[in-house]
Amino acid sequence: MDAFFQTKSFLKQQTFFLLLVFLSQIAVFAQSSADKNALRVMTFNIRYNEPRDGVNAWANRKTKVSDVIRFHKADLIGVQEAKYDQLQDLEKLLPDFAWCGSGRDGENKGEFSAILYRRSRFKLVETNTFWLSETPEKIGAKGWDADFPRIVTWAKFQDRASKKNFYQFNTHFDHIGARARTESSKLLLAQIPKIAGKSAFVVTGDFNAPEETNVYRILTGKEEAGTFKLIDARYLSVNPHFGGNSTFSAFKELEPGRKIDYIFIGEDIRVLEHGILSDRWDGLWASDHLPVLAEIMFGGKSKK
Repeated sequence: MDAFFQTKSFLKQQTFFLLLVFLSQIAVFAQSSADKNALRVMTFNIRYNEPRDGVNAWANRKTKVSDVIRFHKADLIGVQEAKYDQLQDLEKLLPDFAWCGSGRDGENKGEFSAILYRRSRFKLVETNTFWLSETPEKIGAKGWDADFPRIVTWAKFQDRASKKNFYQFNTHFDHIGARARTESSKLLLAQIPKIAGKSAFVVTGDFNAPEETNVYRILTGKEEAGTFKLIDARYLSVNPHFGGNSTFSAFKELEPGRKIDYIFIGEDIRVLEHGILSDRWDGLWASDHLPVLAEIMFGGKSKK
């Protein structure tokens, strides 16, 4: 008889515990899906307009790219490899969005690391671009051992509802130059506090560097101890990370462990959700990179 009552008591405790877990998950979901102050940030290397890509050429992908942005309700998107004509296409396909940025060869020439933003929600206060090189202000400068000029486009926004100001930095590190990626990491860390001061900020980009590299360790403060570092949004998400651990497919199957696209944040930002999105259409991708999405709130640290 004692064993019966002990078993019954244990079952009650387990049921109560599971109920608490269930209610806490509902609370998190409600906050992440309904809080008007939350915003959804995406980084998306959309692959430049290369007609030789055949079935994966931009003409066949542009609606897929815009559909990914629309369906996942992104508010701010840092794109990489975008050419001017591609940005014009996205502006037509996404009428609620505007964009800012400069081509890496100056004005509208070369690839952009542009920032798309929902114009109904955000006011663009200021924007500029610097070059990842020994001469950051020199247009078209190619730094260190980089194969191409590389840039960072940044923007200062004001949320029209909350009136809060924040910054977004968007970049694409070189795919060849190892030293260029290392020095670009250091330059980015030096420039962010100069530009944003103590304001809230988010960083999006294709860094061409998995987590085990010195580039990632420098950016996150693990390689060189300093007062300023970036935080990988994935590891602060209240809800568990959604999706796999690779962001590159080359229009084929995903390359395991090839996670090179990131969303980084500063202090005092709460991350509600984080995911790598693997949407496909009859086996075809929207790009040769997968977009990364994070839902964040300024003004509160995630409890991790």
